[in-house]
Amino acid sequence: MTFSISTYKTNMQNSLDALHKEFVGLRTGRASTNLIEPITVEAYGSKMPMSQVGTINAPDARLLTVQVWDKEMVKAVEKSIREAGLGLNPTVDGQMVRIPMPDLTEERRKELAKVAAKFAEQTRISVRNVRRDAMDELKNLEKKEHMSEDDHHRHNKEVQELTDTFVKNVDEMLAKKDADIMQV
Repeated sequence: MTFSISTYKTNMQNSLDALHKEFVGLRTGRASTNLIEPITVEAYGSKMPMSQVGTINAPDARLLTVQVWDKEMVKAVEKSIREAGLGLNPTVDGQMVRIPMPDLTEERRKELAKVAAKFAEQTRISVRNVRRDAMDELKNLEKKEHMSEDDHHRHNKEVQELTDTFVKNVDEMLAKKDADIMQV
């Protein structure tokens, strides 16, 4: 039985990918289609992603639009955007739903920065949990004599270096997001 670091690397990367998705959802005042894509709409008796009921566009930096395909769904789309908790105020123009991006106040920017820091800390914890799992596997392999003490130390060092790299990536992503949020 041998130790493979690739599984742990994949798990750490998955944590980083999840952080990226969380950061995309944090509104910085500029229009991004990613902001409303995760919103679900009550349509045809089930919940559907926004992208399955209309075409989402960002025609300029301060406006998002959803061209709703079925005119019967326009009100449901508007209601879903309004109730998504993003502080957006959509307006209806025929089958087009327009969503202007409001300016962010200094207080709101600080709140968003705190939320971003919380997401980053959750990701760091997730990465450290993957490291703990890898270390546990290494201890068990050595205990069951499937691995020498030297190999255990070598792999231990590898896992720690991998962890340090991913934590550094989280910190870099957070710094970029903070700069993005605080930019007026």
